[in-house]
Amino acid sequence: MTTGWRYRTLSVTGVAGLTALAVLVANHAIPQYLFTTYVPLFNRLDVTVLTGMSLRRALSMSVFFTIMALIPMYKPRPRRILDAVFLTQKRVLVCGLALATLGYFQWSHRLPRATLVMLTGILLLVLPAWFVAIRRPIPGEIDRTIIVGDDLAQMRTVREAVDGDLLGYLCPTAALPIAEPEQALADGGVAGLENIDHLGGLSRVEDVLVEYDVDTVVLAFGEADRGEFFGALDACYEHGVAAKVHRDYTDSVLTPDTSVGPLVDVEVEPWDWQDYAFKRTFDICFAAFGLVVWAPVMLVIAVAIKLDSSGPVLYKQDRTAVLGETFPVYKFRSMVPDAEAKTGATISEEDAGDVDPRVTRVGRVLRKTHVDEVPQLWSVLKGDMSAVGPRPERPELDSDIQTGVVDWQKRWFVKPGLTGLAQVNDVTGAEPAEKIRYDLQYVKQQSFWFDLKIVIRQVWIVCMDLLP
Repeated sequence: MTTGWRYRTLSVTGVAGLTALAVLVANHAIPQYLFTTYVPLFNRLDVTVLTGMSLRRALSMSVFFTIMALIPMYKPRPRRILDAVFLTQKRVLVCGLALATLGYFQWSHRLPRATLVMLTGILLLVLPAWFVAIRRPIPGEIDRTIIVGDDLAQMRTVREAVDGDLLGYLCPTAALPIAEPEQALADGGVAGLENIDHLGGLSRVEDVLVEYDVDTVVLAFGEADRGEFFGALDACYEHGVAAKVHRDYTDSVLTPDTSVGPLVDVEVEPWDWQDYAFKRTFDICFAAFGLVVWAPVMLVIAVAIKLDSSGPVLYKQDRTAVLGETFPVYKFRSMVPDAEAKTGATISEEDAGDVDPRVTRVGRVLRKTHVDEVPQLWSVLKGDMSAVGPRPERPELDSDIQTGVVDWQKRWFVKPGLTGLAQVNDVTGAEPAEKIRYDLQYVKQQSFWFDLKIVIRQVWIVCMDLLP
């Protein structure tokens, strides 16, 4: 398929050319007459045909804003057809809104309303078709494939399943024959990987993708929940390379349920920078607004906690973050000081029930209303947490739960959250099998709008709990 600079050139020039053609069509008298006469809802618009300098300004402005709005589409990422179509249409709508805003405030040359509406409609059809067309496989071309990983046994299995042109493999030195002396061959190769080149270590992923114009990368890591796996996966999406794994060495959170064959596509796709920006902006606004609004209430809660029992106002504990790292979280103390140490209990403060004798009188109210979680807005503001994501557990509890819940570590694929899909469905860490089902569902479906829906549901739950 079309990759690299060839794709980038085709995408940009195609967008510019199709946008200019769409403006000329939308500006023509006959299409405008038909549109404003026979299309319901728009039959009250006036026919306005631009000429001369006005037309040239309209052309340049439309082409510029369309090219800028579609910047995410210029990277040749291996998107499914429907994903490419929907993302292109979303960006076209952003462009249309920008042009309408400029016209409304008269910051620049104003496009006639009929021309703007027709232009947006035409681009919603032709630009998705263009991006799908330029990514179609070239007839007769064999996929150029490399293997990237640190598990030699898995890499040997993957080699047998590769149908395309296998160019070589990337593997850290520690995983090569020096770590498995019995696997070394006389010529310095590795048993099961002979006759293919060792292209270097994992740090060379991006260089090799560009140098060899790679089409497909098959990931073969012993653990798919660590930074090396996601670093390679992110490099694949950055350079428009399809990422696959062997179905015998993966799980449902990484791959689609309907996939067939030994090598299957990785379904967990890194977000575009715009998605990260939206999510982080929302997190900052949400946390800052919450801290300001709750400031007077937090002062009252602090006084109530001190009057109810001796000890600190806040409860601090380390929790597991992305890819197994840890960070401190803060909550209003709802139990007697050093409750877990005194009782020898292994259950966390978060999961202790309201009837637990270690819970204070004020603590019962805080738990019922979820107000004990408010200080964690500071962790969201700092960036340790997000407003939405799997709730973080204590590292020691994570280790215990992993022995009984196979996919538990896959929660680490995303940043932990103040609330999550499990929480709005009233599932806690005391039910790990049920909790992981919701957490993995979130990992697959995460998006800014999905986060917004979860936040709204959580706010509604808190409001209902506050009612008598």
